[in-house]
Amino acid sequence: MEKEFYKQLKYQAFEVCQEICERAKLKKEQILVVGCSSSEVIGDRIGSNSSLEVAEAVFDGIHEAASQKGVYIAAQCCEHLNRAIIIEAAAVPGSEIVNVVPQPKAGGSFATNAYRKFDHPVALEEIRADAGLDIGDTFIGMHLKRVAVPLRLDHHNIGEAHITAARVRPKYIGGERACYDPELSYDSRR
Repeated sequence: MEKEFYKQLKYQAFEVCQEICERAKLKKEQILVVGCSSSEVIGDRIGSNSSLEVAEAVFDGIHEAASQKGVYIAAQCCEHLNRAIIIEAAAVPGSEIVNVVPQPKAGGSFATNAYRKFDHPVALEEIRADAGLDIGDTFIGMHLKRVAVPLRLDHHNIGEAHITAARVRPKYIGGERACYDPELSYDSRR
């Protein structure tokens, strides 16, 4: 693949990450879980054509945008590692880590890049993130806090991969007499 293609993927990923950080109102040190199929990004079926180079371009764009906001990325591994999470140790102090190093065919190329590029990567079996970005229909919902709310982004693809996004909000409790803080339950279409 050509340099220009990788540059375009990085730019698209950067733009998408900036948009989700803004729309989800992510604050410094919050966590964005990202699932990414590099196969889907290049137009192939998920799990069929893993590409470290494609995943690196996407990771670099997302990492750059998230870093500018002070947001941590939690990279979701593929089903061969039970969708484990690769994240910076500083984001999850005291968490129970597991021992696994993702590879392109066992964890996925995106998680492999995260493991290689994070300062102090650790693997977790699960996490409860503040927002999520799904690149190529990888199903990130299991790693979001309750209650997940879909975000309608202006960007719909990275490469050929379909993207979806979500933010979270606190649960509403108390019934019809309860009052709620509008800052915690903002409209996701903003």
